[in-house]
Amino acid sequence: MNYYSPRTLEEALELRAAYPEAVPIAGGTDLMVQINFDVTRPGAVLDVSRLPELHALRIDNGMVTLGAGVTFTRIQRELPQLRALAEASRSVGSPQIRNRGTVGGNLGTASPAGDALPVLATHDAEIGLVSAARGERWVPWDGFLVGVKRNTLEPDELILAVRWLAATGPQSFSKIGTRNAMVISVAALCFVLDQPTRRARVALGSVAPTVVRAPDAEAMLEAELVGAGAWDDFSAPLPAGVGDAFAERVAAAADPIDDVRGTAEYRRHGIRVLARRALGWAMSARSEAMAL
Repeated sequence: MNYYSPRTLEEALELRAAYPEAVPIAGGTDLMVQINFDVTRPGAVLDVSRLPELHALRIDNGMVTLGAGVTFTRIQRELPQLRALAEASRSVGSPQIRNRGTVGGNLGTASPAGDALPVLATHDAEIGLVSAARGERWVPWDGFLVGVKRNTLEPDELILAVRWLAATGPQSFSKIGTRNAMVISVAALCFVLDQPTRRARVALGSVAPTVVRAPDAEAMLEAELVGAGAWDDFSAPLPAGVGDAFAERVAAAADPIDDVRGTAEYRRHGIRVLARRALGWAMSARSEAMAL
């Protein structure tokens, strides 16, 4: 196995173009597991962990930009105000894994169980890709994640960064696993109520071939919030039954399978529970904000 360790982005892109078979590696928390278990045996790896551009982290006028090499530990430490992302980061593996694992790794692996991916989906994030021949291009999250462990990264490209406009309002990330910690999710859900745009957003992980949104549930909840006057009055309650109806529509967006971690039926049930909880948390957070 050949090992390439560029120190600049320019050098990395030249190597990527010259050796497209080389697999990029940063934290290695996914790739090294596959190598150790002989699931894959690449002929070469391209270590991008030293590239400063991939470690950039900034918020400008509400626009969040995370370099692909930003670790989950850094997100927890430096971006606690981005609550859903911080909660998702805290749920990733052990402290050792969070110290090494990166947002770019979740995107590159493109597993529907990637904890950061539902958060990126709810925020309509764009993925920045770069090559020596074509420069940068930015792709919507659902144009990048296209199937189980499949994305639209070209052989000569690297994942550079991800960016989105920060939401203002309650948000949460939750997941179900076979135990409480250090587990791959059986089902995951990110929920956001964005006050300025008056939009509800919900995304699901581990219950379809890729991360999915629940547009019918979002539209229904937005209409109910308008009807209850709840966008303007944070203390206004939703009509009875809205929580259950919302949860059913969220679960309908899932397309789960049976596997070693859980059945399709259990995953749908889990999503219903997570959706009801997330809506309850959001409405409580709005009422608490009103009281302050």
